[in-house]
Amino acid sequence: MYWLLKHVLLGPWLRWIFKPEVEGVENVPAQGPAILASNHLSYTDWLFMPLVISRRVTFVAKADYFVGGGIKGGFQKWFFSNTGQVPIDRSSGDAAAGALNTGLQILAGGELFGIFPEGTRSHDGRLYKGKTGVARMALAAQVPVIPVAVIGTDEIAPPGKVFGRLVHPQVRFGKAMDFSRYYGMEDDRFVLRSITDEIMYQLMLLSGQEYVDIYAAKAKSKLAQVARNIGEGAATVATNIGEGAAAVATNLNDKIHAARAGDDNVADDPGADNQPVAVAVETAREA
Repeated sequence: MYWLLKHVLLGPWLRWIFKPEVEGVENVPAQGPAILASNHLSYTDWLFMPLVISRRVTFVAKADYFVGGGIKGGFQKWFFSNTGQVPIDRSSGDAAAGALNTGLQILAGGELFGIFPEGTRSHDGRLYKGKTGVARMALAAQVPVIPVAVIGTDEIAPPGKVFGRLVHPQVRFGKAMDFSRYYGMEDDRFVLRSITDEIMYQLMLLSGQEYVDIYAAKAKSKLAQVARNIGEGAATVATNIGEGAAAVATNLNDKIHAARAGDDNVADDPGADNQPVAVAVETAREA
Protein backbone atom coordinates (compact mmCIF):
# COMPACT_ATOMS: atom_id res chain seq x y z
CA MET A 1 0.00 0.00 0.00
CA TYR A 2 2.94 2.37 0.69
CA TRP A 3 4.09 2.13 -2.91
CA LEU A 4 0.55 2.40 -4.25
CA LEU A 5 0.04 5.65 -2.34
CA LYS A 6 3.45 6.99 -3.33
CA HIS A 7 3.30 6.19 -7.03
CA VAL A 8 -0.43 6.12 -7.85
CA LEU A 9 -2.94 7.47 -5.32
CA LEU A 10 -1.14 10.33 -3.57
CA GLY A 11 2.39 10.93 -4.81
CA PRO A 12 1.58 11.97 -8.41
CA TRP A 13 -0.97 14.52 -7.19
CA LEU A 14 1.49 16.04 -4.73
CA ARG A 15 4.16 16.26 -7.42
CA TRP A 16 1.75 17.81 -9.91
CA ILE A 17 0.28 20.38 -7.52
CA PHE A 18 3.37 21.41 -5.54
CA LYS A 19 6.21 20.51 -7.93
CA PRO A 20 8.80 19.91 -5.17
CA GLU A 21 12.43 20.68 -6.00
CA VAL A 22 15.24 18.38 -4.89
CA GLU A 23 18.99 18.74 -4.50
CA GLY A 24 21.62 16.18 -3.52
CA VAL A 25 19.46 13.11 -3.99
CA GLU A 26 22.65 11.26 -5.01
CA ASN A 27 23.74 11.50 -1.35
CA VAL A 28 21.04 9.03 -0.34
CA PRO A 29 22.45 5.48 -0.56
CA ALA A 30 20.74 3.25 -3.10
CA GLN A 31 20.65 0.45 -0.54
CA GLY A 32 21.54 -0.25 3.05
CA PRO A 33 20.48 1.45 6.30
CA ALA A 34 20.87 5.16 6.99
CA ILE A 35 19.29 7.85 9.15
CA LEU A 36 17.69 10.83 7.42
CA ALA A 37 17.89 13.68 9.95
CA SER A 38 15.69 16.59 8.93
CA ASN A 39 14.68 20.01 10.15
CA HIS A 40 11.00 20.28 11.04
CA LEU A 41 8.85 23.19 9.82
CA SER A 42 5.50 21.57 9.09
CA TYR A 43 3.44 18.42 9.43
CA THR A 44 3.95 18.00 5.65
CA ASP A 45 7.72 17.47 5.98
CA TRP A 46 7.32 13.71 6.25
CA LEU A 47 5.30 13.73 3.01
CA PHE A 48 7.63 15.72 0.77
CA MET A 49 10.95 14.29 1.93
CA PRO A 50 10.17 10.64 0.98
CA LEU A 51 8.33 11.80 -2.13
CA VAL A 52 11.51 12.89 -3.91
CA ILE A 53 13.55 9.72 -3.43
CA SER A 54 12.97 6.20 -4.68
CA ARG A 55 13.43 4.38 -1.36
CA ARG A 56 10.95 3.99 1.46
CA VAL A 57 11.44 6.17 4.54
CA THR A 58 9.90 5.25 7.89
CA PHE A 59 9.15 7.72 10.68
CA VAL A 60 7.67 7.42 14.15
CA ALA A 61 4.32 9.12 14.79
CA LYS A 62 2.12 9.74 17.82
CA ALA A 63 0.27 6.62 18.93
CA ASP A 64 -2.92 8.72 19.05
CA TYR A 65 -3.06 8.54 15.25
CA PHE A 66 -3.38 4.76 15.39
CA VAL A 67 -5.97 4.25 18.13
CA GLY A 68 -8.80 6.66 17.30
CA GLY A 69 -12.33 5.36 16.85
CA GLY A 70 -14.97 5.99 14.22
CA ILE A 71 -14.48 6.78 10.56
CA LYS A 72 -11.88 9.48 11.19
CA GLY A 73 -9.88 7.27 13.56
CA GLY A 74 -9.99 4.37 11.15
CA PHE A 75 -8.84 6.53 8.27
CA GLN A 76 -5.98 7.99 10.31
CA LYS A 77 -4.78 4.55 11.32
CA TRP A 78 -4.96 3.30 7.73
CA PHE A 79 -3.26 6.40 6.31
CA PHE A 80 -0.38 6.63 8.78
CA SER A 81 0.24 2.89 8.74
CA ASN A 82 0.51 2.93 4.96
CA THR A 83 2.63 6.06 4.55
CA GLY A 84 5.70 4.90 6.40
CA GLN A 85 4.71 5.69 10.01
CA VAL A 86 5.05 3.52 13.09
CA PRO A 87 3.32 4.38 16.39
CA ILE A 88 5.14 5.60 19.47
CA ASP A 89 3.60 6.66 22.78
CA ARG A 90 5.18 10.08 23.34
CA SER A 91 3.35 10.61 26.63
CA SER A 92 5.13 7.75 28.39
CA GLY A 93 8.28 8.22 30.42
CA ASP A 94 10.28 5.95 28.12
CA ALA A 95 9.06 7.49 24.85
CA ALA A 96 12.65 8.23 23.78
CA ALA A 97 13.68 4.64 24.43
CA GLY A 98 10.70 3.41 22.45
CA ALA A 99 11.57 5.60 19.48
CA LEU A 100 15.20 4.46 19.68
CA ASN A 101 14.26 0.78 19.71
CA THR A 102 11.84 1.26 16.82
CA GLY A 103 14.50 3.07 14.80
CA LEU A 104 17.07 0.37 15.50
CA GLN A 105 14.69 -2.34 14.30
CA ILE A 106 14.04 -0.49 11.05
CA LEU A 107 17.73 0.17 10.47
CA ALA A 108 18.56 -3.46 11.25
CA GLY A 109 16.28 -4.38 8.35
CA GLY A 110 18.46 -2.33 6.00
CA GLU A 111 15.91 0.49 5.61
CA LEU A 112 15.96 4.27 5.86
CA PHE A 113 14.74 5.84 9.08
CA GLY A 114 13.57 9.47 9.19
CA ILE A 115 13.95 11.54 12.31
CA PHE A 116 13.46 15.18 13.35
CA PRO A 117 16.22 15.95 15.89
CA GLU A 118 14.43 19.09 17.10
CA GLY A 119 11.71 16.83 18.49
CA THR A 120 8.85 19.11 17.44
CA ARG A 121 7.98 21.58 14.71
CA SER A 122 9.56 25.02 14.74
CA HIS A 123 6.93 27.61 15.62
CA ASP A 124 8.80 30.56 14.09
CA GLY A 125 10.84 29.13 11.21
CA ARG A 126 14.12 29.04 13.12
CA LEU A 127 16.25 25.93 13.68
CA TYR A 128 16.35 24.78 17.30
CA LYS A 129 18.76 22.71 19.36
CA GLY A 130 18.74 19.02 18.50
CA LYS A 131 18.04 16.21 20.93
CA THR A 132 20.75 13.58 21.23
CA GLY A 133 18.57 10.61 20.29
CA VAL A 134 19.72 10.84 16.68
CA ALA A 135 23.36 10.52 17.78
CA ARG A 136 22.65 7.59 20.08
CA MET A 137 20.81 5.80 17.28
CA ALA A 138 23.58 6.42 14.75
CA LEU A 139 26.20 4.95 17.08
CA ALA A 140 24.10 2.02 18.26
CA ALA A 141 23.12 1.03 14.71
CA GLN A 142 26.51 2.04 13.26
CA VAL A 143 24.96 3.73 10.25
CA PRO A 144 25.61 7.05 8.47
CA VAL A 145 23.44 10.13 8.97
CA ILE A 146 22.14 12.05 5.94
CA PRO A 147 21.24 15.65 6.84
CA VAL A 148 18.06 16.80 5.10
CA ALA A 149 16.69 20.33 4.84
CA VAL A 150 13.04 20.78 3.89
CA ILE A 151 12.27 24.36 2.86
CA GLY A 152 8.95 26.08 2.23
CA THR A 153 6.65 23.58 3.92
CA ASP A 154 5.88 26.12 6.67
CA GLU A 155 4.27 28.25 3.98
CA ILE A 156 2.22 25.33 2.65
CA ALA A 157 1.03 24.37 6.13
CA PRO A 158 1.95 27.02 8.74
CA PRO A 159 1.78 26.15 12.45
CA GLY A 160 -1.84 25.99 13.55
CA LYS A 161 -3.23 25.85 10.00
CA VAL A 162 -4.18 23.00 7.69
CA PHE A 163 -3.13 24.94 4.59
CA GLY A 164 -1.41 28.24 3.94
CA ARG A 165 -0.47 28.94 0.32
CA LEU A 166 0.81 27.11 -2.72
CA VAL A 167 4.60 27.15 -3.07
CA HIS A 168 7.23 24.79 -4.45
CA PRO A 169 8.93 23.13 -1.46
CA GLN A 170 12.60 22.27 -1.64
CA VAL A 171 14.28 19.16 -0.26
CA ARG A 172 18.07 19.26 0.08
CA PHE A 173 20.08 16.18 0.97
CA GLY A 174 23.57 16.75 2.38
CA LYS A 175 26.53 14.43 2.18
CA ALA A 176 26.51 11.37 4.44
CA MET A 177 28.04 11.98 7.86
CA ASP A 178 30.26 9.18 9.19
CA PHE A 179 30.60 8.88 12.96
CA SER A 180 32.44 5.55 13.03
CA ARG A 181 35.20 7.17 15.10
CA TYR A 182 32.72 7.29 17.98
CA TYR A 183 31.37 3.72 17.77
CA GLY A 184 31.06 2.14 21.21
CA MET A 185 30.70 5.55 22.89
CA GLU A 186 26.91 5.88 22.73
CA ASP A 187 26.70 6.27 26.52
CA ASP A 188 29.04 9.26 26.61
CA ARG A 189 26.80 12.30 26.82
CA PHE A 190 29.54 14.66 25.65
CA VAL A 191 30.08 12.60 22.52
CA LEU A 192 26.32 12.48 21.88
CA ARG A 193 26.07 16.24 22.27
CA SER A 194 29.00 16.81 19.94
CA ILE A 195 27.56 14.57 17.22
CA THR A 196 24.12 16.14 17.50
CA ASP A 197 25.52 19.66 17.27
CA GLU A 198 27.50 18.64 14.20
CA ILE A 199 24.31 17.36 12.55
CA MET A 200 22.41 20.53 13.46
CA TYR A 201 25.20 22.65 12.01
CA GLN A 202 24.87 20.87 8.68
CA LEU A 203 21.08 21.36 8.80
CA MET A 204 21.64 25.06 9.41
CA LEU A 205 23.91 25.30 6.36
CA LEU A 206 21.51 23.34 4.15
CA SER A 207 18.34 25.14 5.21
CA GLY A 208 19.69 28.66 5.71
CA GLN A 209 17.71 28.89 8.95
CA GLU A 210 18.78 30.94 11.94
CA TYR A 211 19.99 28.59 14.69
CA VAL A 212 18.77 28.96 18.27
CA ASP A 213 20.65 27.08 20.98
CA ILE A 214 17.61 26.09 23.04
CA TYR A 215 15.14 23.24 22.60
CA ALA A 216 12.07 24.04 20.51
CA ALA A 217 9.74 22.63 23.16
CA LYS A 218 11.26 24.94 25.79
CA ALA A 219 10.98 27.93 23.46
CA LYS A 220 7.30 27.15 22.87
CA SER A 221 6.74 26.83 26.62
CA LYS A 222 8.35 30.22 27.26
CA LEU A 223 6.26 31.80 24.52
CA ALA A 224 3.09 30.33 26.00
CA GLN A 225 4.04 31.65 29.44
CA VAL A 226 4.62 35.14 28.03
CA ALA A 227 1.21 34.98 26.36
CA ARG A 228 -0.38 33.93 29.63
CA ASN A 229 1.37 36.74 31.49
CA ILE A 230 0.23 39.29 28.91
CA GLY A 231 -3.31 37.95 29.15
CA GLU A 232 -3.29 38.12 32.94
CA GLY A 233 -1.80 41.62 32.83
CA ALA A 234 -4.43 42.80 30.38
CA ALA A 235 -7.14 41.29 32.53
CA THR A 236 -5.77 43.05 35.62
CA VAL A 237 -5.64 46.40 33.81
CA ALA A 238 -9.18 45.93 32.54
CA THR A 239 -10.35 45.05 36.04
CA ASN A 240 -8.67 48.11 37.52
CA ILE A 241 -10.15 50.36 34.84
CA GLY A 242 -13.55 48.83 35.45
CA GLU A 243 -13.31 49.30 39.19
CA GLY A 244 -12.13 52.90 38.74
CA ALA A 245 -14.95 53.67 36.34
CA ALA A 246 -17.44 52.11 38.73
CA ALA A 247 -16.12 54.25 41.60
CA VAL A 248 -16.38 57.44 39.52
CA ALA A 249 -19.90 56.53 38.44
CA THR A 250 -20.95 55.83 42.03
CA ASN A 251 -19.45 59.11 43.25
CA LEU A 252 -21.17 61.01 40.42
CA ASN A 253 -24.47 59.32 41.13
CA ASP A 254 -24.26 60.24 44.83
CA LYS A 255 -23.57 63.87 43.97
CA ILE A 256 -26.46 64.03 41.53
CA HIS A 257 -28.84 62.64 44.15
CA ALA A 258 -27.50 65.11 46.70
CA ALA A 259 -27.95 68.01 44.27
CA ARG A 260 -31.51 67.03 43.55
CA ALA A 261 -32.13 66.86 47.27
CA GLY A 262 -31.02 70.49 47.52
CA ASP A 263 -27.73 69.94 49.32
CA ASP A 264 -25.90 73.24 48.67
CA ASN A 265 -22.74 71.89 50.25
CA VAL A 266 -22.22 69.52 47.35
CA ALA A 267 -20.46 72.21 45.32
CA ASP A 268 -18.02 72.70 48.19
CA ASP A 269 -17.05 69.01 48.16
CA PRO A 270 -13.39 68.63 47.16
CA GLY A 271 -14.48 65.85 44.86
CA ALA A 272 -16.51 68.34 42.85
CA ASP A 273 -13.39 69.91 41.38
CA ASN A 274 -13.73 67.59 38.40
CA GLN A 275 -15.44 69.61 35.68
CA PRO A 276 -17.66 66.79 34.31
CA VAL A 277 -18.92 66.11 37.83
CA ALA A 278 -19.66 69.81 38.44
CA VAL A 279 -21.54 70.04 35.14
CA ALA A 280 -23.54 66.94 35.98
CA VAL A 281 -24.41 68.30 39.43
CA GLU A 282 -25.48 71.65 38.00
CA THR A 283 -27.61 69.90 35.42
CA ALA A 284 -29.21 67.81 38.15
CA ARG A 285 -30.06 70.96 40.13
CA GLU A 286 -31.66 72.63 37.15
CA ALA A 287 -33.69 69.48 36.61
